[in-house]
Amino acid sequence: MKQAVGSRSVANGEGGKKDEGRSRPWWRVVLPALLIVAWLAGGSIGGPYFGKVDEVSSNDQTSYLPSSAEATQVQKLLPGFSEPGRIPAIVVFSSAEKLNPAKAKQLSDGLGSLKGRPGIVGEISPAIPSQDGKALQAFVSVDSASDVGVVVEGIRADLREKAPDGVSVQVTGPAGFTADLLEGFTGIDGLLLGVSLLVVLVILVIVYRSFLLPLAVLASSLFALCVALLSVWWLAKAGVLLLSGQTQGILFILVIGAATDYSLLYVSRYRDELGHGADRWAASLTALKRSVEPIVASGGTVIAGLLCLLLSDLKSNSALGPVAAIGIVFAMLSALTFLPALLYVMGKAAFWPRRPRPAVTAGEEASGTQRRNVWDRLAGTIRRRPRAIWVSTALVLMAACLGVSGLQASGVPQSDLVLGHSEARDGQRVLGEHFPGGSGSPALVMVPEARWKDAAGLVAKQDGVQSVSVSSKTAAGGSLPWAAFGSAPAGGPAPTVDDGRVLLQATLRDAADSADAERTVISLRSSLSREVPGSLVGGVTATALDTNTASVHDRNLIIPVVLAVIFVILGLLLRSIMAPVILIATTVLSFGASLGVAALVFNGVLHFPGADPAVPLYGFVFLVALGIDYNIFLMSRVREEVKRHGAREGLLRGLRVTGGVITSAGLVLAATFAALGVIPILFLAQIAFIVSFGVLLDTFVVRSLLVPALAYDLGRKTWWPSRLSRGQ
Repeated sequence: MKQAVGSRSVANGEGGKKDEGRSRPWWRVVLPALLIVAWLAGGSIGGPYFGKVDEVSSNDQTSYLPSSAEATQVQKLLPGFSEPGRIPAIVVFSSAEKLNPAKAKQLSDGLGSLKGRPGIVGEISPAIPSQDGKALQAFVSVDSASDVGVVVEGIRADLREKAPDGVSVQVTGPAGFTADLLEGFTGIDGLLLGVSLLVVLVILVIVYRSFLLPLAVLASSLFALCVALLSVWWLAKAGVLLLSGQTQGILFILVIGAATDYSLLYVSRYRDELGHGADRWAASLTALKRSVEPIVASGGTVIAGLLCLLLSDLKSNSALGPVAAIGIVFAMLSALTFLPALLYVMGKAAFWPRRPRPAVTAGEEASGTQRRNVWDRLAGTIRRRPRAIWVSTALVLMAACLGVSGLQASGVPQSDLVLGHSEARDGQRVLGEHFPGGSGSPALVMVPEARWKDAAGLVAKQDGVQSVSVSSKTAAGGSLPWAAFGSAPAGGPAPTVDDGRVLLQATLRDAADSADAERTVISLRSSLSREVPGSLVGGVTATALDTNTASVHDRNLIIPVVLAVIFVILGLLLRSIMAPVILIATTVLSFGASLGVAALVFNGVLHFPGADPAVPLYGFVFLVALGIDYNIFLMSRVREEVKRHGAREGLLRGLRVTGGVITSAGLVLAATFAALGVIPILFLAQIAFIVSFGVLLDTFVVRSLLVPALAYDLGRKTWWPSRLSRGQ
């Protein structure tokens, strides 16, 4: 075998010199050029769409709920009682002292001046004083088709300018929180992309100690992202896909990280062939032949995991699946077409100022004098003490898993979604100090017309309900306290009836996004379902409650499906049953340890208020699918070596050869996901930590220690029941 390797290298070296010395066939020049031009065209068309994503995206929580959810059904019925397409904003004026009539009039005049401004629709409610006389609240409707963030900022600026001294102004409610959320996502197009690309560039320069190669790899990632974004934008425009700021951020990071990882795998093969003396064309073909299977298998695993999200009840989850899968497809295509074409044109100059050199030269292979590095020493340690390594590593990971019980993934208040300063959160706090906690965000109760009075009385008796009003288009302000209808003379105000239903608005005692408010909605639904069948409860609190319920359902359903799909893919790739079991079990153990550590950090260091129920699901899909990638890179190469050197020696050789490239890929992916932390959104910050830490844990512990040591200890049993399990 040693002689064969040496002969191949010499032959490649001689052939390479001859090929480089004579003119190349025209198609060897034209084909790479056409591929490069095609990607350049796609990138130039898709690039400008970075600034247009908000035109086709939505951050409205209700639009992502399943159609069966009560909050969704209520939302669909609302146009019969009020003008559709409106988002309520609550304006709060507050002062340390009681507001005198002159100041109250000045504030009311300021509110009146808002009427007719772009983005503001309908009537503006009069200012309602608090019982302590130190605050006023008013309601303004914002057109959902407008730029809500700009409209809300305009309201804040205009009212502050006209407010008397000593009076503070905040805009909260659904429109206020939407504006703060949109502001948090404003850095996605520029800051997130810039930080992630810069981090990847620095890592690649350190790894390769080259200037041109990192730029080529980054170009591959960036063109993949541009074409993916172009495709996703038009699909969202056509209504085929749902796009949100959250999905957009994950798409950016996923494509850059995955495309870079796939590119690194190809580059390692290409550099190895050039180092053995092959000419550029032969090196390109051999590198493609040897990297296409692990790249396609890795990408296919991620795509399969992402498409499992289509089973989700929550449209925010099911929408992410195809959007991210499209990104992975273009990441693979770019790594297998654009990058090979670009490196073929650049030749060995891509590695300047270093020269391409194989992981092990023919002379070193023949003499047994390979350069010793960290991977050689690690392989030697695994050879001597495999069982001690995998048992101790597994015990440490199991201990870390114990922290999972502390992960409070039962949902967080809307006011805590934005990290750092949030004016809507400040406004809600002030609102709660002077008015009932649920002011401005009532529970919306649809009840049958025949029993609306019974339903109103039942709702009013609930402990968590402050007051109940009835929607009436004939009443000033659009609603009246429900008791007014019972004592009204003939010809007085009447409730609005649409499709046999009446709308009740229940102001809750607690803040609309609090756990106490959710308990009140649960109690309301239970009581109404018994006493007034056919009633539905919606609104801000109900939407959050239904979202959390759907998230828990999705998590319990999708995680087992993802594991089953990945097991099948690994079995087909590795032609084994035992190897996929080992890889999946160790990756799941790594995921559990990551969640356990994350819980400790979130609670004890960062003091987060909790986590969305979707956080464990997203973390699982990304960590398991992407973590399996590195095991695929490792075990597909090990399988090659096992055929020639036997189970145990082949494993150690595969570890030595793939150690550097897989570690580099892990660092890149961890760094790109960590870049999500620059966006001040709680969900993205938590996903950034879980995935980044998990990838590093998988790279340096699971893939470097646990899997190799366990597979070495099992020997040929690792490949049962394939023919490799019956070898030496």
